[in-house]
Amino acid sequence: MADFRPDRSRDTAFAWIAAAATLATILVAHVAPARGPAPHPVAVSPAEDPGCREWTDSCRVCTRGADGVHCSTPGFACQREALRCTGR
Repeated sequence: MADFRPDRSRDTAFAWIAAAATLATILVAHVAPARGPAPHPVAVSPAEDPGCREWTDSCRVCTRGADGVHCSTPGFACQREALRCTGR
């Protein structure tokens, strides 16, 4: 019976090429600069937006004055919604 040994040198070469390609991809991803404009900082809520003078969550109304922020008292069965600016 003949001795059949697989050619391991081809498999080894393929493994080294795959490892080198993976390493090169990782290095390029870390070194290459990101493309596109930088994200603009956005206010998380109208309360943090200095341009918003009045905002509401459908339960209470808040206003920004010279002496600080003042908010109304919410109603008894109030259902809050997302904050939205109602006056600039």
